[in-house]
Amino acid sequence: MAERRVLLRGGTVVDGTGSRKADVLVVGSVIGEVAADLGAGPRGALVLDAEGCVVTPGLVDVHTHLREPGGEESETIESGARAAALGGYTAVVAMPNTTPAADSADVVRYVLDQARSACCHVQPAGCITVGREGKVLAPMAEMAALGVRLFTDDGTGVQDPSLMRRALEYASSLGAVVAQHCEDASLAGAGCMNEGEWSSRLGLPGRPSLSEDVMVVRDLALARLTGARVHLMHLSSARSVEAVRQAKAAGLANVSAEATPHHLSLTEALLGSYDPVFKVNPPLRTPADVEALRHGLSDGTIDVIGTDHAPHPPEAKQVPMCEAAPGMIGLETALSVVLTDLGLPIERVLALMSWQPARLVGLTESQGGPIVPGAAANICVIDLARRWTVDPARLASRSRNTPFAGRALTGRSRHTLYAGEPVVVGEEAQR
Repeated sequence: MAERRVLLRGGTVVDGTGSRKADVLVVGSVIGEVAADLGAGPRGALVLDAEGCVVTPGLVDVHTHLREPGGEESETIESGARAAALGGYTAVVAMPNTTPAADSADVVRYVLDQARSACCHVQPAGCITVGREGKVLAPMAEMAALGVRLFTDDGTGVQDPSLMRRALEYASSLGAVVAQHCEDASLAGAGCMNEGEWSSRLGLPGRPSLSEDVMVVRDLALARLTGARVHLMHLSSARSVEAVRQAKAAGLANVSAEATPHHLSLTEALLGSYDPVFKVNPPLRTPADVEALRHGLSDGTIDVIGTDHAPHPPEAKQVPMCEAAPGMIGLETALSVVLTDLGLPIERVLALMSWQPARLVGLTESQGGPIVPGAAANICVIDLARRWTVDPARLASRSRNTPFAGRALTGRSRHTLYAGEPVVVGEEAQR
């Protein structure tokens, strides 16, 4: 049987080496040819229109909750991967706060098995501690042997600094990254939104930004002490961003930081509706915090944009605010929100959402690399002018908890190729 051929015609290729007008021919699972004009392509090729679009390495999300095993009513690996592909992602890192938690080789092996038929690459993350309980280190070496490159207790931060130090030393010996949910639980308390003017006005218990700031400072110090690679997840406060900026300026090169589209575009004022769809941890904060995060993207303090895609069934959200589960879905809207709200050059957006995340989690052999002959054909085609309105009912996720419902956005992924297969064509999933 002849290898599948797909021609992406008429687009502008943008990758880590720059941009140029070019057609891209995919042969099998790799890029076969890149040239200014490949005409109609070889006989029998599937021709996909990329006229006026950007052709780029597929997006990579370092922070996705797929809920499987244990939370399949919210999401499955299959449905989450489909949502990712529709959003332009060809790889996601699946967070380990599942039921049971991904704190052993058995659970990691299960995720890998379920992901074999997914329409994007699913890279499991492993827990730092057994059961994410913050008491005993998980068997990282066993999970690393299966390909786990990132360890986190996401959803809760590792509270014990001595245990966190040992985790960093252990992960460093494995060449892995430790990703921290930066929140001091004793300071965060039972707060359900940002502590400040709005929490006082609404009569809701607040979650102070200080709870994030102190753990960021602590873990920057531990990164300096151990030399281990530390990734600070979903930063939300201005002081946290400034702490990372100062640490990097002082030469701390083994630390990376992440922001989410919702923390970059939404503020605590939205909680004034008492709608739990806007409840998330860390919480939405002030306009000044949003501005600080955006500045951190522009000057390189923040290295990646991660979705923190966190699906929940209706019954987990349709309850009083303090009882509601925190989290928002975002795989299908992340790129569009960033393009619509942030005003960053497309080259910077793609660095933050494709090749820098791929580098962070060690996927550069197949993800985020230049669009050149011989490279893996993990590609998305982005229509920067496409205007669309977010309709939760039309999203591929099993859950509907998007904070962007009804929002008009500009820019969207049109086609996605995973290992050379067109898994999304004209904004429609193919499987």
